[in-house]
Amino acid sequence: MTKQVVLGIDIGGTNTVYGLIGDEGNIHHHEEIPTKGSQPINDLIDRIETSLGSVMAQNPELDLMGIGIGAPNGNHYTGMIQDPPNLSWGNVDIVNIFKERFNCKVDLTNDANAAALGEKHYGIAKSMKDFVVITLGTGLGSGIFSGGRLLYGHDGFAGEMGHMPIDDDGRECNCGNKGCLEAYASASGIKKTIKVLLDEKPDDQFLISINGDKVDGLLLDSEFDKGNEFAQHIYFYTGKKLGQGLAQVATLLSPEAFIFYGGFSNAGNRILDSAKKSMDRHLINGHAGKIQLLPSGLPQGQAGILGAASLIWAP
Repeated sequence: MTKQVVLGIDIGGTNTVYGLIGDEGNIHHHEEIPTKGSQPINDLIDRIETSLGSVMAQNPELDLMGIGIGAPNGNHYTGMIQDPPNLSWGNVDIVNIFKERFNCKVDLTNDANAAALGEKHYGIAKSMKDFVVITLGTGLGSGIFSGGRLLYGHDGFAGEMGHMPIDDDGRECNCGNKGCLEAYASASGIKKTIKVLLDEKPDDQFLISINGDKVDGLLLDSEFDKGNEFAQHIYFYTGKKLGQGLAQVATLLSPEAFIFYGGFSNAGNRILDSAKKSMDRHLINGHAGKIQLLPSGLPQGQAGILGAASLIWAP
């Protein structure tokens, strides 16, 4: 018996997750691979195509009916990935590239929008009409549901919360501006915080150990729980800055909840407790205490691919 599936792809600044999704959200197969964003995008597509070909050959009952893609700066209206700040691809007509390779329907959205769609269709936001999903990974993205509808804006770029300014004279962001929220509350922002601390304490062995190309979130979590003052400072400071950004968005949109997804969201209340305090402190009277900060209701790596697949299953 033939089973129709959609290939859901969640492209991140560091890793890409993809999976074959049935119409009820059942995942028949999924993998995670390095994005290798310094390489041409065809390198990533080649690797996905090779892997998918092998999986489909081993499971002849599966029928690929479409491909949904969530990607940084993915534009739902144009089908283009437009100069993503943490990838070196420039402008890429990714929808047409995939159509030519796979000869099926292809749709695209921002990676954070894909996560928001995943939570709406399959996660903890099924009954919510107004919520914001925030992806905490290499960068910081957001997907916004208002009145039960995903907000795209007039040009497809609504929801770039990571590039809201929270400090005019602040840190340089990967986008080229200064003081963006992402420069404080993301993996790249945490790396910047570690470097600031190292300038003050250059001989601290813990800071030296986590000052690499990739921040070890599990080590940070462990040292935080042990009471390490620098680990606690890193998460408290990250949460404080995150809360400032949340307050701005909450003042405009009044969501029921902010839902967190992605690598550093796994830190949970280590970051979210200070984020909640900071957000409530910056909200106007009567708004504080009403908005929930929640972890994703889906397993790590699944919200993005499920949401991307829903572009085909539930357009």
